[in-house]
Amino acid sequence: MSFSLKNLSSLLSVAIQHKASDIHIRTNEAPCLRIRGELVAIQTKSFSPEDLNDIIQILVGSSNYTDQLGQKAELDGAFGIENLCRVRFNIFRYNGHFGVVLRVINTQIPDLSSLDMPSVIEKIALQKRGMILVTGATGSGKSTTLAAMINHINENVGSHIITIEDPIEYLHPLKKSRISQREVGSDTEDYTSGLRSALRQDPDVILIGEMRDPITANISLKAAETGHVVFSTLHTTNTLTTIGRFISMFPSHEQPEVRKRLAENLYAIIGQRMLPGKNDRTVIAQEIMVTSAGIRDCIAGKDDINRIPSIIIQGQGKSTNGGQTFDQHIMYLYKKGFISKDVALDAVSSQSDFIQKLIIE
Repeated sequence: MSFSLKNLSSLLSVAIQHKASDIHIRTNEAPCLRIRGELVAIQTKSFSPEDLNDIIQILVGSSNYTDQLGQKAELDGAFGIENLCRVRFNIFRYNGHFGVVLRVINTQIPDLSSLDMPSVIEKIALQKRGMILVTGATGSGKSTTLAAMINHINENVGSHIITIEDPIEYLHPLKKSRISQREVGSDTEDYTSGLRSALRQDPDVILIGEMRDPITANISLKAAETGHVVFSTLHTTNTLTTIGRFISMFPSHEQPEVRKRLAENLYAIIGQRMLPGKNDRTVIAQEIMVTSAGIRDCIAGKDDINRIPSIIIQGQGKSTNGGQTFDQHIMYLYKKGFISKDVALDAVSSQSDFIQKLIIE
């Protein structure tokens, strides 16, 4: 092959060296790295159609990769190089050509302390029952946060943890817990089948890679109702949009009942955003909602749902809540010197409130 595994390893090493989150590979173009949110072209030769064919064969593990693609427009999967990293890949067709996007995944499972997560995240991770949602845009670090939370359980509790992922990203070793990692497509047919089966496998903790449809959402609620902890993700921007998105998955006539069930079983929402930090670092800003009696009333429709942010603000730092809004965390990141004032002003929901608090404090 003109493009070998050694070549791919070198490309991944460059990406890791520059702390790139993704690699974009397209036919007759030089590859690009996504660094701090922007695509940067690598100064190298363009990749030929033959190079793309070789790369796809390496990732798929077969010279007959066209058989695996079949009539599909794209193919998802994961691939690992020992002692270097794992990647999540998407192979796709465009204008008669192949393209590949690689998401770089560090083989070392992160711990919560290394990610500078608030201490309340440890408490959330060790919750005994309920639904915990990690939300944010693509590339906001949801998978990394979930991996760190699962690792925290694995280090502290003897549980049976079942993950249903598409594809598997971080590979968790045996510690205190038993972890059954199942990949959609190879270990289970789909999220729904895997989740239904998980309920018969004596789980304590269930992780669903993504909450995609009302069937998955409904079974997840049932799992939480029957005393399990359910972790999952949604591509939503904040607590209010997350609650709204979850409820809107269901038909309108079912939504009042879903609101009640969600109010009773939602334990926490962790929203994430990536912000450009100082010294070429990327910083995660988090909104954390831990469900309280007041928040339950808002979700169930007994009170105005738009009161939730003010309830979170009032509960910051209290043992009964411990949550924080994005604006509160952005203020903390600015005061600690992790982000600049310009970045903070661009990220907060109200610049005038942010400036006023700076003057008062």
